[in-house]
Amino acid sequence: MATLDVNEINIVKKELHVPPLDEIKDVLKEGLARNFFDVQVEVVDCPDLTQEPFTLAAPGLGGNPTVLEIGGPSFLLPLVHRNKLYDVQQLLKHLQCCKNPFVIGAGAGPWPHLNCNCELMMNMIVSPTGVKSGTHIASVDKTNGNCVLENLPNNETRLAILANLYVSDGKPGQVLKVHAKKRTGNDDFIACMQKAMAQHYEKNLVGLGGTFLMKDGKIKQHVMADFSTTPLNTEKELNNWLHFYNMSTPLVAVGTFVSSESDVDLRVQHFHSFSHHGEGGHYHIDTTPETIEYLGYFNLGSVLYRIDQPTSKLQFGKD
Repeated sequence: MATLDVNEINIVKKELHVPPLDEIKDVLKEGLARNFFDVQVEVVDCPDLTQEPFTLAAPGLGGNPTVLEIGGPSFLLPLVHRNKLYDVQQLLKHLQCCKNPFVIGAGAGPWPHLNCNCELMMNMIVSPTGVKSGTHIASVDKTNGNCVLENLPNNETRLAILANLYVSDGKPGQVLKVHAKKRTGNDDFIACMQKAMAQHYEKNLVGLGGTFLMKDGKIKQHVMADFSTTPLNTEKELNNWLHFYNMSTPLVAVGTFVSSESDVDLRVQHFHSFSHHGEGGHYHIDTTPETIEYLGYFNLGSVLYRIDQPTSKLQFGKD
């Protein structure tokens, strides 16, 4: 199936507020401290993220940091818009935000690849010489309901329906290192940082992207089933359609979070995780608060592109 023509997609560019890393470090720490027993937030030189346990396609998160939001849940609910198929390689070429863009994040995978709906954990570098991809997709086995995790080949650069991506040159540089252990509150790892950011930067739009490792625990995640043939009109119907799992760690998540929905109907947080033991999906929260440990590296975006924003706004489906 043909992807949408990038020249015909509506794209809105927004400059993001970029506070000093030393400032936002304290904002995030405050939010985390309300939800975790042991918290450290530092400004550090980014470690080589191509190495284990992160195994990303590029070493860093630096250079022209950009946040992308493509489509949205309105293209999935109540019934899928199958025509909403995007080629990320073509999109990045059109935006020209980075010379050799490194892109990570969460979205719906290229359903024509499997002839089935799937979750996407994007992780690839696009250069003039070709694509280097470590992207994963997760789907539901129709025979037994198990999660199936697989790699996408270098020549598969499409996604469908919706995505939240962080794009950069993938260069080393200073980043936020976030380390949290033993959850004491009700908010998940990203939510407590997002809420603190929303409160502090009430009048400014701030966006972050990056990756985090989950270890020493279990994680509630979902994987979408194949597209529903009956309309999903409520949160209950949506949750009955999704497949929820209690997944084993270690898991590596990629995605973005922003301080508010703004005036372009942004998703305030969206992370998908992959592993090297066959599990992956959409991150919700850990189910083992006593033992869980998170280690994340994030960078501030300087610009946001809202791509193909749906005209209708849903009241559910963004969690």
